[in-house]
Amino acid sequence: MLNNISLGRYYPAHSFLHETDPRVKTVLYFIYLVAIFMVKQPIAIGVLTGIIILQMILGKITPGIMWKTVKPILPLALFIFLINIFTIKDGTVLFSWKFIRVTGYGLERASIMAFRLLLLIISTSILLTLTTTPLKMSDALEGIFKPLQIIKIPVHEMAMMMSIALRFIPTLAAETDKIMKAQQSRGADYDTGSFINKVKGYITVLIPLFVSSFRRADELAVAMDARCYHGGKGRTKLNPLKLTARDVLAGIMFTLLAVLIVVIDLSLR
Repeated sequence: MLNNISLGRYYPAHSFLHETDPRVKTVLYFIYLVAIFMVKQPIAIGVLTGIIILQMILGKITPGIMWKTVKPILPLALFIFLINIFTIKDGTVLFSWKFIRVTGYGLERASIMAFRLLLLIISTSILLTLTTTPLKMSDALEGIFKPLQIIKIPVHEMAMMMSIALRFIPTLAAETDKIMKAQQSRGADYDTGSFINKVKGYITVLIPLFVSSFRRADELAVAMDARCYHGGKGRTKLNPLKLTARDVLAGIMFTLLAVLIVVIDLSLR
């Protein structure tokens, strides 16, 4: 069910990654984002996978939680795999039928592209959403991009919007699941019929979901206004972020590991 999706949800625990400064985790996320899209060799991707598994252990993220996070992305990963395997024609032909031709190189590239997407979602979940509360994430983004305030960019407001958007992913998933159950109790069928009929059936979900989303946005705006929220100017923090030596060492260690992965990949080309 949609309400079992863990994407965007915070997983409370006492772990090394949970207690690491969110600014360090955000910077590490962008470093690993670059590394994920740079590596092309299977060995380098295997080493990268091992490091991400290490991050799971340090964050005390169980396989069950990670499966709930990855499961909604599997259809998209499968689609990317099929698109690449049928469009890449270079390499030794493994299977051929009419206009369809599958090659060894195409199979390797398709697997890497699909696996990259899964690694990206897992890395995002471990370093950001599962181990960092929306409030800390907002503070981290504001702290990292604070120099942009010099050129009059509303950093605080942008960070607040991003954290609210991430926070409402599981809320909207739960709302969608509730609407679908309510419509099914009234006789709606989303599993049978042609593709066109299924799309038309989901209109009965989208319209109430949009109405509910706008209502939630209006309620949130009223609540923020009632608490005299007027942006980041003059605001103070109850628990300001403090960078410790452990945070710095963790950032250096994982950065060096990311650089090592890229070096391994370049040396194998």
